[in-house]
Amino acid sequence: MTTNAYPLLHKVNAPSDLRNLSRSDLKALSEQLRAYVLDSVSKTGGHLSSNLGTVELTVALHHVFNTPYDRVVWDVGHQTYPHKILTGRRERMATLRQLGGISGFPLRTESEHDAFGAGHSSTSISAALGMAMAAKRKGEERRAIAVIGDGAMTAGMAFEAMNNAGVLDGNLLVILNDNDMSISPPVGALNRYLAQLMSGQFYATARNVGKNVLKQVPPLLELAKRLEQHAKGMVVPATMFENFGFNYIGPIDGHDLDSLIPTLENIRSLEGPQFLHVVTKKGHGYKLAEVDPVTYHGPGKFDPAVGIVKSSAPSKPTFTQVFGQWLCDMAVQDKRLVAITPAMREGSGMVEFEKRFPDRYYDVGIAEQHAVTFAAGMACEGVKPVVAIYSTFLQRAYDQLIHDVALQNLPMVFALDRAGLVGADGATHAGAYDIAFVRCIPNMSMATPADERECRQLLTTAHEQDHPVCVRYPRGAGVGVEPLQDLSSLPFGKGEVRRQSTALRAGENGNTKPRIAILSFGTLLYPALQVGEAVDATVANMRWAKPLDAALVRELAATHDALVTVEDGCIAGGAGSAVSEALSQAAITLPVLHLGLPDKFIEHGDPAKLMALEGLDAAGIERSIRQRFLNPSQ
Repeated sequence: MTTNAYPLLHKVNAPSDLRNLSRSDLKALSEQLRAYVLDSVSKTGGHLSSNLGTVELTVALHHVFNTPYDRVVWDVGHQTYPHKILTGRRERMATLRQLGGISGFPLRTESEHDAFGAGHSSTSISAALGMAMAAKRKGEERRAIAVIGDGAMTAGMAFEAMNNAGVLDGNLLVILNDNDMSISPPVGALNRYLAQLMSGQFYATARNVGKNVLKQVPPLLELAKRLEQHAKGMVVPATMFENFGFNYIGPIDGHDLDSLIPTLENIRSLEGPQFLHVVTKKGHGYKLAEVDPVTYHGPGKFDPAVGIVKSSAPSKPTFTQVFGQWLCDMAVQDKRLVAITPAMREGSGMVEFEKRFPDRYYDVGIAEQHAVTFAAGMACEGVKPVVAIYSTFLQRAYDQLIHDVALQNLPMVFALDRAGLVGADGATHAGAYDIAFVRCIPNMSMATPADERECRQLLTTAHEQDHPVCVRYPRGAGVGVEPLQDLSSLPFGKGEVRRQSTALRAGENGNTKPRIAILSFGTLLYPALQVGEAVDATVANMRWAKPLDAALVRELAATHDALVTVEDGCIAGGAGSAVSEALSQAAITLPVLHLGLPDKFIEHGDPAKLMALEGLDAAGIERSIRQRFLNPSQ
């Protein structure tokens, strides 16, 4: 990207560089910043629509507030690319979401300007409130700003934070980035004037003086409050946020610097919790993204002049698509089935289901806790809920999983997409912990299909049970095993031997090498089979992390000298741990090598590269087995 194409932007290496720019220069900077985001994301892939929508807001925040001294906390972080570009990371945008490159989300270790790390939604208000109160305790005049989207505001955590903030009186500003135009707030000259008026000192002082005078006459004070609410409510939806204890301002046009900057300047001098309602448009400034913000939410590489072109080449169905097809097919067979998603219709493969079964489809918004308990309530009444949820997002409903589902042993299916490492989204989205956190919960089961066919079959098996069952599967496609058209199932809690070793036991006929069995959980079965051929090991497709096929474990232990467990989840408490526990319970002593994800957070990057780095590709598995059992001296 040449300097000539972005002359103003290339002069901004820190927020301090834009604080002396004129309003007209800031507008030109915003245009260049938007073009740079589009150009950059088209080359690397990443989140686009949301970032195009927050350009002016980002410019205004860094212009008005003294960042990083003043803390800006971005909810989720999908919209932080303009922020990263303006805070010294412009030239590193070419490495976005790549191994060793910058994160697609705020990351405290990456920059002092990233006040709080994020990747999941609805954390910003709580974090910013904590920062505001810490500043108050330390006697610092710094400001804390939470930028949260209208979708994230549906989560209970956001309202818990709002409820608390209203009584703590910290210098907190919550900015609602409202890009859901169904709300249709008024924007324009009149609204701009009203927003600036309500954010100004005159209005704040007059209101406080009025309260002080009238508090001696409570009936008159109450009347004044009602009149104020009525007057504000005629032009803005203020009442709810005012009742939380916030001073509500807006809504204002989030693409209009002439509205944003004076309003933020006024707010900066106000004390106590403030709430600014900003209306933006996803994909703003790029017509293709404006028309279809979902498609352009998180695209791969593309040509901005042409837009995203769907490949005409036939591709293997993804696990997500396999689930979506199974869901529709099972809904035809079982009228009790309903599908529930926490705002991930497209990502979880439920578009077709919603079209065909709209009265059996429930999108509860970004509210994972509610989604699980809502499903539990339905299960109590004889309905068969299928909760489609990313592995990383089920973490957010862990209490509900234990207290509301497992404790009552309710028959439900959890379809856990994005299991294992997810690549570019990095540590915040890794589905590394589901086996471990489900395995320790009574009544819960966990299926780990090895391929597309097994995924469909094990979903059916899960649906047939009278207790809660999780089925985990990774992002993208598997090896391409064609799913069966019927709704056949597989035996509950049973694995299978896929390859039988021809090697002798250690000590037989002078053999010095141990006879090895590899116990694979999930899609690592196929690299494990490659390794089995290379080292002549038995390979078992375990299929279930819970209940573990303990009989198969004992059988393999009795006929082999060493066991190797392989999984794309955390080793600590994972499926391999279940194998060792089963051996211990059976009083069997045998060398066991556990291969899986180590006890650390794994950064973003290409999933295949990351798996190779952690020794979980075929070459890495073979290397670990040879080093431990076959060539220990090397």
